[in-house]
Amino acid sequence: MNWSPSSAIDASLKHWADRLRTHLDVPVLVRWKGGTGLKLGQFDQPRVTLDVQDAKGASALLTPSLDSLGEAYVEGHLDVTGSVQDIIDIAHQLAASGASSSTPGWAGRIVRRVVQTQHHSKTEDRGAIHYHYDVSNAFYAQWLDPAMLYSCAYFENGDETLAVAQEKKIDHILTKLRIEPGQRLLDIGCGWGGLVLRAAQKWGAQCVGITLSQNQFDLATERVKAAGLQDRIEIRLQDYREVKDSFDRISSVGMCEHVGLKNLESYFRIIHDRLAPGGWALNHGITSTDADNGETSHGGGTFIERYVFPHGELPHISTIMSTLQRGGLEPVDAESLRRHYARTLQCWSETFEAKGEHLKTLVDDKKWRIWRMYLVGCQWAFEHDEISLFQVLCRRAGQSAASLPWSRRFMYPVS
Repeated sequence: MNWSPSSAIDASLKHWADRLRTHLDVPVLVRWKGGTGLKLGQFDQPRVTLDVQDAKGASALLTPSLDSLGEAYVEGHLDVTGSVQDIIDIAHQLAASGASSSTPGWAGRIVRRVVQTQHHSKTEDRGAIHYHYDVSNAFYAQWLDPAMLYSCAYFENGDETLAVAQEKKIDHILTKLRIEPGQRLLDIGCGWGGLVLRAAQKWGAQCVGITLSQNQFDLATERVKAAGLQDRIEIRLQDYREVKDSFDRISSVGMCEHVGLKNLESYFRIIHDRLAPGGWALNHGITSTDADNGETSHGGGTFIERYVFPHGELPHISTIMSTLQRGGLEPVDAESLRRHYARTLQCWSETFEAKGEHLKTLVDDKKWRIWRMYLVGCQWAFEHDEISLFQVLCRRAGQSAASLPWSRRFMYPVS
């Protein structure tokens, strides 16, 4: 019998498909070398077609995880046809089918924690931020809202457009902070300046926004100038550990995910130290739904760390609360916005798909594939309680109870 790599892959894929059909019926067609294909279920027309390009693509299917499948797609070893929502659903089903042969979750978490204790120097954090946020402003502008807010929106009624929901998110944060005209606001991780612009324009605040992204700094500075708010807003290219000023209010939106688990206490201690007496702060960040700060199931977190957010770590809300308290802050209110982020990501993903061909002219094919899978994958994770998001309102610990509000009514003013 003549043996060849191609025939070995043929045999392996056929055996895998036969085995998979015994316990998983999915409308997927797998093709190798343009052949007629192998059906993974009973159907007339496939919802998803997987074209295996080489042995690495076949290997990803034979031992499927979200990480291996995602890597094979990003690196061009697998091509996929179908709606992005169907693709991510099928990927999860395939990954679940291969879970029994993957590394146990607890062992994977231990290895992951050991590796990550070495991360998050200022140089490493600057490099990680540059990798993610300095793709190009034009790329992000295509699928974000006009204000370019790259964080969870707030759909107060559920029927808002993304642009309206993003504006409501900023207003929700600033209302919680009870910011007043003339107060100094620090926005840690200010992005393209959306929050400080609105805080200055609507509330009359004196704002400082800091970012490690050169692209964000350049555009935010340009937008402040265009709005004629140079006297109220300062944008800095600065690490949060280098800020020495005192502020009446501090907002941190989508920042704590980059800090690192071992640095959370010191991060909140810095916020404590930067708060003026009587000041308030709000932390808005993605959290793990694993009480042990574990990653999402089936290798999804590994894929995101490798390709999307280098050195990113998601704490459980209990970890946020405990490190916040150890950092000298008193948590006053916590609100889950998990449903809101699922909807935000759906909006982003739908726009990304609609503008896919144009986006391919702005970034290379690998980067386009990464962000395509990242957006829909995160949407799936928020919808299925794999990850969440909390806003935590806090202040310096040890103050009199008389200075606390009686109710949450101040967060929902009558319009």
